[in-house]
Amino acid sequence: METYKFNININAPKQKVWDVLWEEAMYSQWSSVFNEGADGVPDLKEGSKLLFLDADNHDLMSKVGTRIENSQMTFKYLGEAVSGVEYTANQEIEQWKGTTESFTLNENNGVTELKVEVSATDEYKDYFHTVFPKALKMVKQLAEES
Repeated sequence: METYKFNININAPKQKVWDVLWEEAMYSQWSSVFNEGADGVPDLKEGSKLLFLDADNHDLMSKVGTRIENSQMTFKYLGEAVSGVEYTANQEIEQWKGTTESFTLNENNGVTELKVEVSATDEYKDYFHTVFPKALKMVKQLAEES
C-alpha cells in the first residue's frame, strides 16, 4: 500500500474551498474528473456509510471517518456496490479494504492550502497522479471564480 499526496494553493478562504468540495452543485462539477455522470453528494456526517456512484450505478462504498467543518474530511474504503448491491469481501476488495482518502484545509492570509492524501495499491498510482491534479485545479478554479 502506498500513500499519494497532492496539494494546491487556492486564493480563497477555507470556508469557500470547503463549500466547493462538499456542496452538491460544486461537488458534482469537480468530482466528475473521477466519475463522469456521477450525481449528488453523499451524506457526509461523521460515521456515515456512503456510496460514490457513477452513471452505471457502480462504485466505491466508503465511510466518513473524520469530519471537522472547514478543516478536514476523511474517508475509509469498505467495499463496492453494483446496482445497489453491496460487496465487502472478494479478492480485489481485500486489497483495498481499509484504504483512506483525506482532505485537509489550512488557511493563511486568505490563501487556502488544500492537501489530499490517498492510500492505495500501486496499480492505481498512474490513475491518481493523473486525476487528482485535474480535480484540484478544478476545485481551485471553482473557489476562485465563484
